[in-house]
Amino acid sequence: MIMTQAPLMDRIHITEDYDVPRVINGGWQLSAGHALERPLDLADASRAFNRLIDMGFDTFDCADIYTGVEDFFGGIIRERRKAGLRLPQIHTKFVPDLNDLANVTPAYVENIITRSLRRLGVERLDAVQFHWWDYSVPGMVDVAGELVRLQEKGLIRLISTTNFNAVELRKLIDAGIPVATNQCQYSVLDRRPAMRLERLCRETGVKLLCYGTIAGGFMSEKWLGAPKPDHFENRSLVKYALVIEDSLRWEGFQALLALMKEIGDPLGLSIANVSTLWTLSRPEVAAAIIGTRSSRHVDGNAALIGRTLPPEAVARIDAFLAGFPTVDGDCFDLERLDGSKHRAIMRMNLVNSVDGK
Repeated sequence: MIMTQAPLMDRIHITEDYDVPRVINGGWQLSAGHALERPLDLADASRAFNRLIDMGFDTFDCADIYTGVEDFFGGIIRERRKAGLRLPQIHTKFVPDLNDLANVTPAYVENIITRSLRRLGVERLDAVQFHWWDYSVPGMVDVAGELVRLQEKGLIRLISTTNFNAVELRKLIDAGIPVATNQCQYSVLDRRPAMRLERLCRETGVKLLCYGTIAGGFMSEKWLGAPKPDHFENRSLVKYALVIEDSLRWEGFQALLALMKEIGDPLGLSIANVSTLWTLSRPEVAAAIIGTRSSRHVDGNAALIGRTLPPEAVARIDAFLAGFPTVDGDCFDLERLDGSKHRAIMRMNLVNSVDGK
């Protein structure tokens, strides 16, 4: 009897010698403070991540400020190392607190990076994604330079950014920071990267790693025909409800869900699959980041293996979206804007948090 290996998730090169699956496993949903109602089953989440690794979804996204997540992923790494199994690739973040931005020293940077290494139980971080809460505070480029110093010491493989707009990302690139990727929110609901960021990526070779592709679960059959909610079980839904309000509004959102179901059903794809594949169809997008909390999410990711959206399906979605606005500004601008409802839900001082608050 001939045994055949199950197909693995498609991959894309970020650099000549580093590639990732086109879907990266997101970790924000596992952090303390994300859930507002039901507690997480971390044992089930661990089983889910192990299954995903074995299917080729072997890259994890986390952050120094996702309370408890680096430790959780570190546990998976240690168990798999002990069992002689393939280890995942880890993309974490370096997100200095808003209150600390004016006083970030080389020692501060190295302490956070070595803490991430210790939590994860690795000798080198595959990618460190740098975030800067307030562009008006000086020091951003110098702090990024400290990450380059740690890269030269062998502690970091790739230096990347998180939620940088085109203007500020250009400043890092012009200063010689070797930015490999920029993580940003990009979906049918939030198309801000298409305005300026995609052009910069074409010019510089920086790839986009995109979260929010399924809007915390809003892009699913569960919400088709549902009334507008008045409370939410987690912070993702709070966040993406604001995005819906600023783009399609609830009636337009319902029409989009119906269109995506109409497109997906003949293809054997869920609404979430169609939404993810739309983002992956954008030319500068390397991968989508999809949060995983339990085993029930695994099959949805597996349905993406070897799949793309037909050009005519992409065109139908684009034509629909052309009738609606997207969120104002460039990537993450509203989330930084004083007085903005998008900024109001942000937690900007989590470096030493124990409860995610």
